[in-house]
Amino acid sequence: MSSKVVLITGASSGLGLTTAEYFQQKGYKVYGTSRNPEPYKNKYPFTFLSLDNSKPESIAACITHILGEAGRIDVLINNAGVGITGPVEEIEMAAVRQHFEVNCFGPLYTLQNVLPIMRAQKEGLIVNITSIAADMGLPFRGPYSAAKGALERMTEALRMETQGFGIRICNVAPGDFVSDIAARRHYAELKTDSPYYKTYQFSLDQMNDHVAQGIAPHKIAEKIEALVHEKKPQVRYKIGAPLQKLSGILKSLLPSRIFEKLLMNHYKL
Repeated sequence: MSSKVVLITGASSGLGLTTAEYFQQKGYKVYGTSRNPEPYKNKYPFTFLSLDNSKPESIAACITHILGEAGRIDVLINNAGVGITGPVEEIEMAAVRQHFEVNCFGPLYTLQNVLPIMRAQKEGLIVNITSIAADMGLPFRGPYSAAKGALERMTEALRMETQGFGIRICNVAPGDFVSDIAARRHYAELKTDSPYYKTYQFSLDQMNDHVAQGIAPHKIAEKIEALVHEKKPQVRYKIGAPLQKLSGILKSLLPSRIFEKLLMNHYKL
């Protein structure tokens, strides 16, 4: 059993919920968050708090509450996020900005609030949930790849900046896993008169098929929990199907035009 205090953002569904339940079973004191926690407070065996990943004041209030109640935060799992799809030419800029608020700026603001606590403790673990999609710009998922890639680069810099404080920081980059993310994505409108109509429609169908056939989320939760016991975690852990994990390696080894051609063939472009 563990007495460590764990904060998991976006814990009302999907990977966040699976991870929160797994940590609870292992004996951790788990705080999960949701923009609207009321429906979940009596449904699961861990504590649910309100946190809107796009609002700094909501993030600060949540962390202040945990610190006041538990006195410490040992593990932060920055999981809250959303999907977004659409042709770069046609996707609404307001949606792109909001996507970065949730998938990049929100996690950054959360760890900025948690770092002083961990620094005072002289220990702590921060796990940023990113994506294998951060390895490359994926067609019709450009903003998603960009936001997750930006969070990964921030994590790399932060690891070096905090080396002397006893704080361990890493990225966990899943590939496709079984979840309800398709229901929570922002979809740019599929316009019948758009020059991208056929290719965008194909990509949407393919994305949803990949999620349905993805890995079980508990495998990711098990890996995240194992990192609590890792004294010197790597900067990044890929978890997914072999081909998805290989894609980033291929990008680094192959000439750019050849790798681009492989991606375009895959997406029927």
